Amino acid sequence: MNGQDMFQHPFHLRGKSVLVTGASSGIGRAVALECARAGARVVITGRDQARLAQTLALLGTAPGAEPGQASGHVCCAADLTDPAQMADLVAACGALDGVVHAAGVHGVAPLRMLRQSFMQMVLDANFLAPLMLTQLLLAKKSLRNGASLVFMSSIAAHTGTVGVGPYSASKAALEGMIGPLALEIAPRAMRANAIAPGLVDTPLVNEDRAWLDEKAKMYPLGLGTPEDVAYTAIYLLADISRKVTGTRLHLDGGIPWT
Repeated sequence: MNGQDMFQHPFHLRGKSVLVTGASSGIGRAVALECARAGARVVITGRDQARLAQTLALLGTAPGAEPGQASGHVCCAADLTDPAQMADLVAACGALDGVVHAAGVHGVAPLRMLRQSFMQMVLDANFLAPLMLTQLLLAKKSLRNGASLVFMSSIAAHTGTVGVGPYSASKAALEGMIGPLALEIAPRAMRANAIAPGLVDTPLVNEDRAWLDEKAKMYPLGLGTPEDVAYTAIYLLADISRKVTGTRLHLDGGIPWT
């Protein structure tokens, strides 16, 4: 046995089951694929059944997947703002070692045009859905000891951009929950952290390439990719980060905030 055979690289998710929300496209899909490549059994959910099925098909061919692993992945379409559908998802998950809350909506509206119904929709999707899904997973004892919870925030929670108030507020609320949650679940060696990316090149924002290319000039290290976020999620899910909790990791490409 050589040294390489003896060394087990710590950045892996072998033997773990991970739920990824918003896995039908963009960041959520990238997280699901990279978790599978890292050795995890992945449970994927999203509202679009057809696109979710495409993600499931990609999981079966992801490079580095364990032999026969694809059959262990689970696909369960759900609208996480619907309590009944959320309950069905939790029932389908089985025991979990990690959750990545990647589902969400953009939520852009200037305050003078803001309607309460729109603000409630943004809060429901970006704040209440991950909050109540976590509550239900804990209540149903679906999370194993040592489980890692990863919430998708944004640097918008800390910066000011015209018209982005509803989205910024929803992400700030999400981050406000992380510290108390981390303390509550610490007795079971569970952890809660947030990832706060800057602008990420996803289908949600890249339809207008001219606008996106102009925004990219603001980032000294360039725009983020879905894979950048996925690799950070894997770090937070893996045992190597077992002492990291109650934090947010900024993936802002060096953009000045002021």
